[in-house]
Amino acid sequence: MRFDPDRPPEGTIRDWLDSRAENQAQRICHVFPEDGGTLNWSELRNGAADIAGRLAAMGIPKGASVALMMPNGRNAVLGLFGALYGGFRATMINLVAGAEAIGYALSHSRAAIVLVAASQRDLLDRALPRTDRPVIVTAGADGFDWPGDGAAGAPHPHGSGDDALLMYTSGTTGRPKGVLHSHASLLAGGWTTCAAHGLSPGDRAMCVLPIYHINGLCVTIMGPLVSGGAAIVCERFSAGRFWTLCEEHRATWFSVVPTIISHLLHGEAAPDPATRARIRFGRSASSALAVEVQSAFEQRFGIPIVETMGLTETAAQILSNPLPPGLRKIGSPGRAIGNEVAIMDAGLRPLPPGTEGEICVRGPNVMRGYLDNPDATAAALTPDGWLRSGDLGRIDAEGYVFVTGRLKELIIKGGENIAPREIDEALYAHPDVIEAAAFARKCARYGERVEAAVALRPGSALTIADLARLCEDRLGRFKSPDVIHLMDELPKGPSGKIQRLRLADMTG
Repeated sequence: MRFDPDRPPEGTIRDWLDSRAENQAQRICHVFPEDGGTLNWSELRNGAADIAGRLAAMGIPKGASVALMMPNGRNAVLGLFGALYGGFRATMINLVAGAEAIGYALSHSRAAIVLVAASQRDLLDRALPRTDRPVIVTAGADGFDWPGDGAAGAPHPHGSGDDALLMYTSGTTGRPKGVLHSHASLLAGGWTTCAAHGLSPGDRAMCVLPIYHINGLCVTIMGPLVSGGAAIVCERFSAGRFWTLCEEHRATWFSVVPTIISHLLHGEAAPDPATRARIRFGRSASSALAVEVQSAFEQRFGIPIVETMGLTETAAQILSNPLPPGLRKIGSPGRAIGNEVAIMDAGLRPLPPGTEGEICVRGPNVMRGYLDNPDATAAALTPDGWLRSGDLGRIDAEGYVFVTGRLKELIIKGGENIAPREIDEALYAHPDVIEAAAFARKCARYGERVEAAVALRPGSALTIADLARLCEDRLGRFKSPDVIHLMDELPKGPSGKIQRLRLADMTG
């Protein structure tokens, strides 16, 4: 099976893994910096087939949820591909969601079995104090402690339209929703990344985002499966070691989030000349990248940043800027690649260029729906296949989308809609600002007022008054924050995205 930039992949994850193992058996596909280990395609396929067979032999039926509670590493990659290879529904558990949310996901998914890292066993016990589900714990860095003789059976037959992935949304406005992807939509998520960035078998992705998040999983794990390239899978992001790891393991691109780009920009470490030359691009996703941060990063490091946009419901990417020398529009996450994107009004009618509305997407990477939640599925997916993103934006004459806000995050002050991103970008204009997020606070006079939380560079002498003046100069008094909170660090989700909706509670 070969990557075709003009056609979504056919078949299942098993088909693609078998093809890689048969045609590129000894080629390294995953590197694990923490222990220096690697996997080639043959080892990955054989390991996945073994796990799939063991699960089948334990009586786990086709399509059942196999929950994975593991940080990035060899066992996480093997466990993921084992579940996918066996025709099960890989259910990725967010390890930083908290015990209550994890317990909900494990129960709601009807997980038939849990594959858990030894380091996460206590968390599992807190999330589900009493469970009759079988639990398989990792046995060191290289395998699982299977019960009995661990004899393997035959993996279940399955097709491209069958369930492959179940991943829960962050649930900042209620119970998390379980997003269901088929083998077809999951592969399409990797394919859109390959098509947008021209990935080849010679590329090596630096994966520092958790693979229990859609960005880490689809972009840096499914992308190399489709392209035939490799992934350097780090347990977590480290600003101090990032460039060294890129150098040691010969990364050619990386996928991160805006907060990581900001931390790298403000850090002391820098890539050596050979690493700068080898890295073709950095990829930014999950939230808006401030124009000033992107420009300063590129000026300091000489590495182009490609801003993109994706959703859990679309197996990550829906929009991307082209690589240089193509036209990158700073401040836009780019154009649709591999799917259709339209701006629609409240009646789901397409709007002309330059008009603000809801960003909607249709294509092979769109989810099947939300698990056991027909009302939410019907609200998100139209009968003709459009997914409502919940994000506001406009599209220009050349097809570039500009995100202006999120419907549920809009600040409505005195009847006027204020997009938090406007305030974020004003604050990021100062080089001492590492993290910034505006949010709404209930207010008797205006209904809602504008507040913001900011984390500064260590040692900065910047004051709240300085930040207030910066905002007023750029935005005027009405849109500027009424209150600014200085924090050591802003709350983030598993991908590193700032959790704006938590800030009112944390600063109240």
